[in-house]
Amino acid sequence: MSRSAGSRTAKLSRVLGLVPARGGSKGVPRKNIRPLAGRPLLEYTAKSALKARRLSRVVLSTEDPEVAEVGRQCGLEVPFMRPSDLAQDATPSLAVVQHALRWLEARGECYDAACILEPTSPFRKADEIDECVALLEESEADAVVTVRRVPDEFHPRWTYLQDNHGYLRLITGDSSPVPRRQELPPAYHRDGSVYVTRRDVALERNSLYGDRLLGYVVDGGPWVSIDTPADWARAEDLIVARAD
Repeated sequence: MSRSAGSRTAKLSRVLGLVPARGGSKGVPRKNIRPLAGRPLLEYTAKSALKARRLSRVVLSTEDPEVAEVGRQCGLEVPFMRPSDLAQDATPSLAVVQHALRWLEARGECYDAACILEPTSPFRKADEIDECVALLEESEADAVVTVRRVPDEFHPRWTYLQDNHGYLRLITGDSSPVPRRQELPPAYHRDGSVYVTRRDVALERNSLYGDRLLGYVVDGGPWVSIDTPADWARAEDLIVARAD
């Protein structure tokens, strides 16, 4: 979680900012262009991405003409339309990243890394994007993702799964839980705000994370990853609270 993971001489001179925003959505229909507190959800991510200093170019990947138009209005470039077969519910993010990198490379535009910025995380800051890129550049990691501390009550060393007989087993495989909160090692979860992956990891090793993944710890501040109507309502509440 720090910058002591080693050094790497290869500078990340060109980093592609990629905003994936398809037209379909089951939980919140058309959520990427739906107004959140009076602004399209997509606009929040566009604003932070365009403000980030370490992104060489920021492009929108979508199959939907209306989403593309809203993206342009928000300042995003739309150099291509994503194929519809890469805009399905089950389409993995990796395939979207690979398509964008390969499309650009076929036209002579190459990048050292890709930074994936999901519109469903509207509260990320531009400096968090820049810090993630810097962390990847200064380390020997394959990728960097934003993470947050897991509250102690949900710590993996205190979390159980139910086996086929209905008995509870610690998810870690330990025979007994850690007895005291003070003995719990820090645990983290991805918050979905920023993913930065080296180009060769995505294209040659077919992975967004590689074998060496670092976390950029985000402390405090509003956070939500919008997937359901309840998430949407929480995001609106957070915006109202910030304005007060």
